This record gives sequence, C-alpha cells and structure tokens, in this order.
Amino acid sequence: MPKPSKRTFLAEGRQTPAADTSAVPRREVFRGLAVLGLGLAAAPTQAREPAAPSIEREEFRVPTGEDGIELYVRNKRPAGQSRFAADRILLYVHGATYPASTAFDLPLAGLSMMDYLAGLGFDVYLVDLPGYGFSSRPKQMDQAAADNPPFMRTADAAKAVGVAVDFILKRRGVDKLDLMGWSWGTSTMGLYTTTHNDKVNRLVLYAPQWIAKAPPNLGTSGPLGAYRTVTRDSARDRWLKGVPEDKRGDLIPAGWFEQWADATWATDAVGAALSPPVLRAPNGVVADSQAYWQAGKPLYDPGEIRVPTLIIHAEWDADLPSYQAQEYFTKLTNVPYKRFVELGEGTHTVIMEKNRMQFFREVAAFLQEADPQALN
Repeated sequence: MPKPSKRTFLAEGRQTPAADTSAVPRREVFRGLAVLGLGLAAAPTQAREPAAPSIEREEFRVPTGEDGIELYVRNKRPAGQSRFAADRILLYVHGATYPASTAFDLPLAGLSMMDYLAGLGFDVYLVDLPGYGFSSRPKQMDQAAADNPPFMRTADAAKAVGVAVDFILKRRGVDKLDLMGWSWGTSTMGLYTTTHNDKVNRLVLYAPQWIAKAPPNLGTSGPLGAYRTVTRDSARDRWLKGVPEDKRGDLIPAGWFEQWADATWATDAVGAALSPPVLRAPNGVVADSQAYWQAGKPLYDPGEIRVPTLIIHAEWDADLPSYQAQEYFTKLTNVPYKRFVELGEGTHTVIMEKNRMQFFREVAAFLQEADPQALN
C-alpha cells in the first residue's frame, strides 16, 4: 500500500504564504488559540479560560488501498509534542451529510472543538470519509446520481475508520486510542468498536443512531441514487427543526451558520458550481437507515462494545431524538461503565451553537477523568 502523504504547517499565529508545497512542507502553529481564541469576547456565552499552549496542525492523505481512494486526516496537538499516551489521543468522524473538517475544526469566535481539546493536551485527529470533505470522491460521484446505487454504507465507513485508526496507532506507537462519532458517525464508531475493542480506550457517541420511529430528517424520498444534494437553505431548515419559535433567534450566534456553510459547501467544487450551489453526500447512510433502523433491525449490537462509553445528546435534536439515545444507552450491557448526558437548549448541531462550551467540557471531562471504578 502506498505511504500516506503529509502536509505540515509552520507560522507564528498565522499561515505562511503559499509557496511550492510539493517541495517544501509547511507547518502551522497557533499561539494560545486553543482556549481563548480571537474574538471570543464578542460571544458572551463563551467563558474565558486560562491561555492554552500553542497548537500545531498537520494534514495527511492516507491511502485506503481501494481504487486510488485516499482519506483526508487532520491532526492538531500541542506544538513541539510528538509523544502521547493512548488515553490522550482522539479520532473524530462525522455524520451522514457534512464532513468532519468543517464542523469539528471550525474556528467559531476563533475556537474549534479540535482546538479546545488540543489546548488541553490531547493529540486530536479528524477524518473525512470517502465522498466527503477533503477526502477522495469515488468515481460514482463523477456520474449522475441515478446511474449508480448508494455507496459508503456503514460497514464501508467503519472500514475506512479502521484505516485511519491504524495509521494513527502506528504513527504514535500506541495500541489504542479514544474514538468520537457524531450522528451516523456513532454507528460508524460503534460498529468499528464491536470488532476492535482492543484498539479503543474510551468511546464518545454524540447523538447516537438507533431504531427509528420516523424517516430520517435528510430530505430524501423516492429511489436512492449514489448520492443526494443539499442546499444551504435546506441545511438551515433542517438545523432548526424542532426548536421552539421563541428560541430560534439566538440559538446560532450571528454569522456562525454562514461561516460553517461557506466552509462546508466549498469542499465540493462540483456542487458549488451549480445554481443554486449544492453539497453532494453519499447515500449509503440512507440505504442503511431504510434497511435497518427504519425497519426495526439494529445494524450492529451495542452489547458488543466493551469500553467506557459516553452518550451525549441535546434536547431539541430532531434528527436523532432523545428516545434513540436513551434506548441505545440501555443496550450498552457490557461496558465497564457508561454515562448519559442530555444538554438543554441545543439541537443535533449543538457543537456549533451558543451552548457548545457545555458540550466541549462534558466530552473533555469524560476523556480526562480517572477510571471511576478505580476510586472505589
């Protein structure tokens, strides 16, 4: 298998001017960005915390061994540090429609969740799955959606995550790491963990997918092609579905939706060139939803997860409502310990809303705490 390629960045608080990147790798270092962040005072809901260490960022293209498809993997960590214990390494994967790179590492008010965790001393990674974000687009996406069946099923996503996991474990010389998935990403990470418990330290499931009582909130109907298209307007409508009318005005701070949408739609050059611009997303997740979750059949057994697990959810989540998270929690019958956290005044996208710091801190607390059983 070809070796992963790497882009490293170096600058004093800003990116250096683009030069010949094929010959000279670049490295980016952010001074004190991880916790305070530029412009943080403008967002009154974002509490100030002690200044964090500088953050270093690297990007990799990791071959999957399948038809030239490469994964985009991003790393952020305290600058100058390259050795980390297994319980200080985290890999994040996205959900059904939007990539990890424009949500987990979106610097809203100067701070992303990836920055926050790196500022706490974590070696943090994200991966965009094939067909999403900055990863390779499979050949089906060069054709009309109707010309091919849905692709990137959950099992395919879990296999791709395994490639990223093995890359990180080898890079850091450890035998396990923490995993975090959002939405459909909980199925990806959950399925992966059931067959690779030995490689997982702790598991964070943000808005877990489980048996559904209604069709998914993805705007799909009729026969499924290889992929679907999403407009910015439909994305905003989906985001706010289920939020009380009198709470919608300040849920997403001014400019945040636009910042996220600009970054996200820009990852799909083909879709962005259409009028109106669209984002294309693989339909494998929808096919699995129809075959399993909407049909009352689990795609995998959470009882096979054997690592400490956090379920975290927000009350206005209309995509994967609270009953799914609660039922999933009961299925974690073989974990050493588990925790369920329900956040108030948040949606499926609480990671990018006014109450996101509550979300950040709950996840960080779970990942950093001593084993509660060891204290008995």
